[in-house]
Amino acid sequence: MIQLRKHTIAIVVTCVGLASSLFAAEPTVEELQEQIRQLQVQLQQAQAQLQEKQIAADAGNYAPLDEAPLLQDETGNPEQVADSMEDAPEKVFYLFDPEDFKIGPVTVGGAIRANYIYGDYPSDGSGGPSRGSNGGNFELDTFRLNFDLDYEDWLIGKMEYRWYDGYSFMHTLWLGYRFEDGMEIQAGINRVPFGPGPYGISNSWFFDQHYYVGLSDDMDTGIKVTTDVGNWTLDGAIYFCGEGSWLGPNGPNNAYADSARYSYDPVKAAYGRGYQQDGQLNFRGIYHTEYFGLKADLGTSLQVGHLNGTGGYDDGSMYAVSGFAVHRLGDWTLQMQLSYYNYSIDKNGMGDNELIPMGAYSYEEGVATEGLIPAISLSYFYEVDQLDWLDSVTPYIEYSNIIKYGHDDATGQAFKNSALSTVGAAWAAGRWYIYTETAFSNGNYFVGGDPYTNFGANLNETWEYRININFGYYF
Repeated sequence: MIQLRKHTIAIVVTCVGLASSLFAAEPTVEELQEQIRQLQVQLQQAQAQLQEKQIAADAGNYAPLDEAPLLQDETGNPEQVADSMEDAPEKVFYLFDPEDFKIGPVTVGGAIRANYIYGDYPSDGSGGPSRGSNGGNFELDTFRLNFDLDYEDWLIGKMEYRWYDGYSFMHTLWLGYRFEDGMEIQAGINRVPFGPGPYGISNSWFFDQHYYVGLSDDMDTGIKVTTDVGNWTLDGAIYFCGEGSWLGPNGPNNAYADSARYSYDPVKAAYGRGYQQDGQLNFRGIYHTEYFGLKADLGTSLQVGHLNGTGGYDDGSMYAVSGFAVHRLGDWTLQMQLSYYNYSIDKNGMGDNELIPMGAYSYEEGVATEGLIPAISLSYFYEVDQLDWLDSVTPYIEYSNIIKYGHDDATGQAFKNSALSTVGAAWAAGRWYIYTETAFSNGNYFVGGDPYTNFGANLNETWEYRININFGYYF
C-alpha cells in the first residue's frame, strides 16, 4: 500500500512540476505542445507503473486451493491446512491465483506430496535406505484432485479424491447452498464441526492426538448448517454414517477392508467384527471477542452418536465434549483445547471392552474407549519480503496427550497415556508448501517403529522420534 501511495505522489509531483514550467516563461505554441506531449508520456508511464504495483498487490490476495496451516475450511487433510477464509488469521499469504484453474463456476486443483522420513525405525539389514533408518528414505505421501463449485455465490460444493500407495478414498464430497446473510448448508461428506478449526489446535503435518481418536479433521456423511449470530459462529449437524470405506487391501481375515478412509472412525476389524457410525449429532459455538489487546475465539463442542455393532458385537454409543480458545496477537497464535470422549461398547464376551477398533489409511488398531485430551500449540506467521523465492514461514511447537481410563484385560495393568510433541515449521514458496519437523511420542503409530507404542493400552510407552520433511506441490 505504501508503494502505491508513493507512485500516486510521484504522478502528482510530476504534474505540478510540468504545469509550473508552463507558466515560468512565455513559451511558443510549439514549445507548449511539446511540453504537453512530454507530460502525457510521463503520465502514461507512471500510470503503467501504478497498474503493475496494483496487480502485484492483488496477487497476494488469493486463497490457496489446498493447505495452509492457519486457514480454516472444508477441504483439509492430516497434512495440515485448509482451503478457505473461515476462521483465518488476519494475515495470510496466498500461494497463487485460482482463476487460472477455473472451468466455469468450478475451480480445479490438486497436489502431489512426498515425505522424507528418518527416526527410531528398525533397519532391514540391507545397509541401504529403509523406512526411517539407514539414513532415512523418501516415500510418496499422496496425490489428490480437488473440485470447488461456486455458482453466483449461492450454489457451492467441494469434491476431493486421494490416492496413496495401495489404496485410495474420497476425502470430501458435498453440495451446498449459501444464503444472502452468509448462512451455509452442506449435504454430503463434509467436515464434522468439533474443536477450534479443521485440524484442532495443530499446524503440523502430524496433527495433534485429537485426530487419531476421531475428534479433529473428521469427515462424515450428513447435513451441516453454519451461521453467524452477532459475535457467535454456530454450527449444527446430523450425520448418518462415516465417510465410508473405499479402495484398499483387505488384509488378513478381512481386517482392513473397512479402513480405506481418510479420517479415524470406528470400523469393522478382523472377521467383520467391530462398529460402524450409525447416526450422530454435533453442535459447536465459537464466540469472537477481544481483550487485553488479544483477538480471541472462545468455543465449545458437543458430539453424541450411536454405534452399530457388527460380527456379533452389541450396539454401542459415544459422546465427546470440548472447550477451546484461540488467541492472536499480531502474527502470534496460541491455541488450547481440552476434550473428553467416551465410546461405550460391549463386545459380548469377545474381547477387551475398553478398546475399540478404529481405522484410517487402510489400517486398523485398538484405541482406548475413554480419555481426556489436553492440547496446546504456539505458532508465528512470518511473511518473507527479503527473499524472492520464499513467501512465508510459520514455525510452531505443539503438545497433546491422550490421558486414558482403562485396564488391559490380559495383564490387569492400567492403560498408559499417549503423548505427542512436535517442533517444526511450514514454508510457502509459490506453489510449494513444505513441512520440516521433528515429532516425539510415546504413543503414536506414525512416530517410530515400535508396534506396541500406540493409542490403546500402550503398555510399552516407549519414547521415539521421527524427523519428517513433507514436500507438497499444489496446482
